[in-house]
Amino acid sequence: METIISKSQVARAVYTAIPKLACDLPADIKAGLIAALEREDNPRGRAVLEQLVENARIAHEDHVPICQDTGIVWVSLEVGPGVLVPADVFADVDDAVARAYNEARLRKSVVHDAILDRVNSGDNTPAFCDIHPVDELGVARLHVMLKGGGSDNASRVAMLVPGAGMQGIVDELVRCVCEKGANACPPLVVGVGIGSTFDKVAGLAKRALMRPVDEPAADPRVRAVEEELLEAVNATGVGPGGLGGRTTALAVRVATAPCHIAALPLAINMGCSAMRRMTIPLAGYAEGHRAIEGDAR
Repeated sequence: METIISKSQVARAVYTAIPKLACDLPADIKAGLIAALEREDNPRGRAVLEQLVENARIAHEDHVPICQDTGIVWVSLEVGPGVLVPADVFADVDDAVARAYNEARLRKSVVHDAILDRVNSGDNTPAFCDIHPVDELGVARLHVMLKGGGSDNASRVAMLVPGAGMQGIVDELVRCVCEKGANACPPLVVGVGIGSTFDKVAGLAKRALMRPVDEPAADPRVRAVEEELLEAVNATGVGPGGLGGRTTALAVRVATAPCHIAALPLAINMGCSAMRRMTIPLAGYAEGHRAIEGDAR
């Protein structure tokens, strides 16, 4: 039996995720901040990390937002073979976002149009949604992220020449971190997309941010790239809060793809110290499993 994902199932998962994401720092990010604090020897860096850990505790216990910028909502539905998705699967997401932001009294940060009508939409809609196919049979999972403006503003896409190679990627990332990293509220989680095309490489970088900081890449070659990039970023000394220290980034997460022989597309998507993201399973991993609608986990 094929799995069917409904629009109400997706909307309910988004609605449930938003208030939790706004107030509860993901466990891997909190653990990463604590680990960074334990090894930090810069007094200002330590002070920032202590405040971030304490802020996360207060946000959780008092159920208040981790950050005053409660973000723009990004939703990505990953589906594998054997999963049916109706064309209107995201039709109810904006209503779910509006209700969640109003009921949780979260700040609304979306304007109607980037240049033609910069009036606040009043309910943090629209959400930005996409569907991404994967090769895992019967799988459907929903990624939800509340993305702050400061971290997205520090991001970039660069179309490098192939001859730039790995050193060109390292140089571009370090340049981006040195120029903009402090404005993205470090310690950062950096999503890096390499390959594909101009319009797709940013999506690679955004999806890379969903992988936990304590989950290295399965491919040892990609893992080596992540380690090299993380070392280069932390060597900048930008540090927590941009005030200096060992940990400018908790992790660099890389996603690669094929590309044209004449191109080396690179996207850098900064994630701030309030890296608010969640992955919600909507369907099982066995052939014939039918998803049951229910609250997000």
